[in-house]
Amino acid sequence: MYKKLIKRLIDLFLSSIAIILLALPMFIVALAIKIDDPGPVLFKQKRVGQKKNGEITYFMIWKFRSMKMSTPHDTPTHLLENPNQYITRVGRFIRKTSLDELPQIYQVFLSKLSIVGPRPALWSQDDLVAEREKYGANDVKPGITGWAQINGRDELEIDVKARFDGEYAAALNAGKFKGFIMDCRCFVGTIISVLKSDGVVEGGTGELNKQKIEKE
Repeated sequence: MYKKLIKRLIDLFLSSIAIILLALPMFIVALAIKIDDPGPVLFKQKRVGQKKNGEITYFMIWKFRSMKMSTPHDTPTHLLENPNQYITRVGRFIRKTSLDELPQIYQVFLSKLSIVGPRPALWSQDDLVAEREKYGANDVKPGITGWAQINGRDELEIDVKARFDGEYAAALNAGKFKGFIMDCRCFVGTIISVLKSDGVVEGGTGELNKQKIEKE
């Protein structure tokens, strides 16, 4: 009941309110991006969606563009050589504050995403998709934020991230109030993480662990 109906109604309600309240801030961010580095305001990228009839589906995710027009396309940030060189001045701010994710509110309204769910993997991240498959996380609609996001975000290694996504999927499928409680924990945890800028590491997946190894 919660997974199939109530969760969707909550997504519709919250995304509708957010679209109205954040219209002006989003316009200001869009204008700043345009002034800083002329080009499209939105960045669109092919991502992995929820499995349907046993098959992986794909969709185009929307973000405010935070990187220069000269940045190589369809390459995960952690695979770029010195990714900082590609980030714009405005982009550095909106990535740190997660404002670059705001356009996805519209995708929640359109049912492409949920507010809470596993972060959609890049179409070429076969390793992450394969790990998530072990835990049934690919069967859950991806979200703007999720259990893995508040437990490390970019700092997590692929296998650890997939395990957290699996824990979320298990809670959502458990029925009763477990899915709702998990969504509430993720939602509140995300607000705290954004305010503290936790887990945002330029260079991507597992970067914090790599930095620790380099220091040893």
